[in-house]
Amino acid sequence: MSEFKEFDQQGSVPNKDTGSIISHAFEMFKGVFLYAFVTMIIYLIADFVLQSITGLNFYSNYSNFRDFDEDSYRNILIDRPGISLYYSFSGLLSILLSPLYVGLIYIANKFNTKIPVEFSDLFIGYRQNLGNILLYSLITNIILWVSLAMCFIPFLFVYPLFFLGYPILLFENTNAMDAISKTYNIVKDNYSVFLGTAILAGLITFSGILLCCIGIIFTYPFIYIAMYSAYCAYLGKPRQIIYNK
Repeated sequence: MSEFKEFDQQGSVPNKDTGSIISHAFEMFKGVFLYAFVTMIIYLIADFVLQSITGLNFYSNYSNFRDFDEDSYRNILIDRPGISLYYSFSGLLSILLSPLYVGLIYIANKFNTKIPVEFSDLFIGYRQNLGNILLYSLITNIILWVSLAMCFIPFLFVYPLFFLGYPILLFENTNAMDAISKTYNIVKDNYSVFLGTAILAGLITFSGILLCCIGIIFTYPFIYIAMYSAYCAYLGKPRQIIYNK
């Protein structure tokens, strides 16, 4: 059982514009970088297990990425045997790990409010509102995958509509459908700001691919910190959650 308490603690809140939100997210990300890195290590371990189960081993024959070309890309990510099975289970893996991203948002809030962080905080999503987090992730993943299959452009415009969902699920302990409704209503009235924020955060998130792909380990979690900063901008610094074990 968890309980919510208000804390009169210092914590920064960005302005309601893209630049301020991204700047705030950078400051938060620097403070929680270690936990963001651990999150990605957990994801990579789970993904490695999934690759082993499906018989895949991405990039095993491509130690020199200077020779990586379009044919290599197709061989690795499109034409390999078992790739469809892998993608099916990777979607499930993404849903099952979504509480970890919620935990990273929780840690960002503790850092922002100057409250000591514990390693177990990373797993609060598995203890707090788990069912709704998984349901929200399932629904949004289906919508985003469908939009992504439509030549990517629809994905670009749909993704910002779900930008506040995870913070709402965590800090307001709401159900999945209410989270979808609330984030949609807020974003549609401020769409240009959220579109700009999502694009910039996405570019930063995937900039790690430029570093021989491995850099994505360090940059991917940034998108979730940007979600927290956007929540602070439009809904205020959230109340801190104290979880009673």
